[in-house]
Formats: sequence, structure tokens, C-alpha cells
Amino acid sequence: MLARLILSTVAVLTTSMIMDSVDITPWWVAAVVAVVLGAINTFIKPIIQILSIPITVFTLGLFYLVVNGLMVLLCAKIIGEPHFHVDGLGAAILFSIILSVVNWLIHKLFDPS
Repeated sequence: MLARLILSTVAVLTTSMIMDSVDITPWWVAAVVAVVLGAINTFIKPIIQILSIPITVFTLGLFYLVVNGLMVLLCAKIIGEPHFHVDGLGAAILFSIILSVVNWLIHKLFDPS
């Protein structure tokens, strides 16, 4: 579990370094972002996905990207402005897409399980 947290922290740090519109300072806040985003994705995101099924079907699944972006914005709101800043919904959606790819690559390369 600690290894997964470390890998997720590296993924969040890497993604924030790639994007100018996302700022995480100091570096250890990336671990907090990983934990809070994981909790949001576990407990809140499924409820939002169920409630948004009609619009997700209507948009052929593209609204799912908006839901991911909203979860990132919620995480930024919980952690607070000086430590985790996202410029807007577009940046949050892009952050979630890049984070997914980076997280997948890092876990594929270094996951011990």
C-alpha cells in the first residue's frame, strides 16, 4: 500500500510538472493530493457517475471527462489554494487525463504487485 502511495505521488508530481496550469507546492502536498483524490474517487465519484448517467449517455461518454475534472477541482478545494491550484475546469480535465496516463505508465513499470 505504501508503494502504491509513493507511485501515485510521483504520478501527481510528474503531471503537475508537465502542466503550467496546475501548481502543487511544496512537493509533499502531492502525497496529500494522491490520498484525497483517491478518497474522492472511491466515495464521491461513483455517486456522481450514477446521477449523471443520462447526460453521460447523451454525450456518448464525454461527460465522464467533466466528472473527472470536477473531482480534481473538488480535491483542489479541499486541500486549499496555496498548496494545490488548478486554473479551471479545462485544466482540471486535462490534469485528470494526463494523470491517468502517467499513473498507468508508472504503475505498469514499477508496481511491485
